[in-house]
Amino acid sequence: MPTLRRAVQGFASALLAASTVTALAHSAAAADTLGSAAAGTGRYFGTAVAAGHLGESDYVNTLDREFSAVTPENEMKWDATEATRGTFTFGAADQIVSHAQSKGMKIRGHTLVWHSQLPSWVSGLGAADLRTAMDNHITQVMKHYKGKIYAWDVVNEAFQDGSSGARRSSPFQDKLGDGFIEEAFRTARAADPDAKLCYNDYNTDGVNAKSNAVYAMVKDFKARGVPIDCVGFQSHFNSASPVPSDYRANLQRFADLGVDVQITELDIEGSGTAQATNYSNVVKACLAVTRCTGITVWGVTDKYSWRSSGTPLLFDSAYAKKPAYDAVLAALGGTSGGGDNGGGGNTGAACTVAFARTADWNDGYNGQVTVTAGSAPISGWTVTLTFPAGQKVTALWNGSASWDGTGTVMTVRPTYNGNLAAGASTSFGFTAAKNGTSGTPTVGTCAAS
Repeated sequence: MPTLRRAVQGFASALLAASTVTALAHSAAAADTLGSAAAGTGRYFGTAVAAGHLGESDYVNTLDREFSAVTPENEMKWDATEATRGTFTFGAADQIVSHAQSKGMKIRGHTLVWHSQLPSWVSGLGAADLRTAMDNHITQVMKHYKGKIYAWDVVNEAFQDGSSGARRSSPFQDKLGDGFIEEAFRTARAADPDAKLCYNDYNTDGVNAKSNAVYAMVKDFKARGVPIDCVGFQSHFNSASPVPSDYRANLQRFADLGVDVQITELDIEGSGTAQATNYSNVVKACLAVTRCTGITVWGVTDKYSWRSSGTPLLFDSAYAKKPAYDAVLAALGGTSGGGDNGGGGNTGAACTVAFARTADWNDGYNGQVTVTAGSAPISGWTVTLTFPAGQKVTALWNGSASWDGTGTVMTVRPTYNGNLAAGASTSFGFTAAKNGTSGTPTVGTCAAS
């Protein structure tokens, strides 16, 4: 037995050495993807994943190439894992976990205790029974994935919006009181002592009543030895809820409590330069906070985003890299040109864009946009134009368009004219009704594939 034990230990040491070499080689590789660039800063860059899309080649290719961590979108929530009391189903979540492990990705577990996506049987329980059910659900799910999950969102969205800083009404809050969060974290620690335990919420990105309430809870937990390792900031942004000016300072004050901070569900509605700048600012804020350990965007492609009309992600519906992608990669210290663009575009693809107003009359005008390939041929391009409020495009030629939720940002892709030789140009045009506004649209950067 001692001889066998030494042999096993030697084999384990060899495996560890091999994995260390592999990790070092990966980190030393060119930082030309989101995951590799983030790894160079000591962080992960992840995405939410839906098991139902893992059969789509462009989805999987983009996922595997770009990201170093995954969060199951819905597959680990209570209604997916314990729809009937005491009967646990893990098939879809297992599919995501297995895929992530095969690619060496971190896995964030999401989420154990949440007021939403609860089976109806949970809400019908009395207090004592609900406590038993909550503790059992946490324990069974965490033990099933023990040793596989980097961090768990143990409790999700337990505080109200607005100025009260109060707890949100839920079966757990209403029947178990304020102590349910502490109990959930203590139960989670017992179930898997090695997983990081996080509290996760939205609209806590800046200093406000809601984030102050979460801050007070975390401070109390740390003072009393309640096991909490990290706080997740969902960071869903749009024009009505922009990136707050005190975003970095807010992340830092939580980190100063002795917890890691993670950006857990990032998406930013918009397009073009404005969206790119906002994404860049979020990444730079995380990089400025030593204990900001990673960033997760809430989805791979605009096509499947929960806010798809707002085009909030880094890859468009055709898996082409958007200007926001380039901005994030640059903020992480990466360099473009490695790998393909989107589902299968060209390495090093680039393009420039120019706009001309070719005709003008009282209540309308024509515009022409010229797209020119860079030093390498391209197989596709994407251009965004942001129109003054009130203007409407009444005709478009040599391109196909989609619009954001505001109706002011038009994203144009080629119809037949996507393939361009190095240095070659093409154009598309449109007619716009002024509707009392004579301004010219703002043309975003050109994204090539």
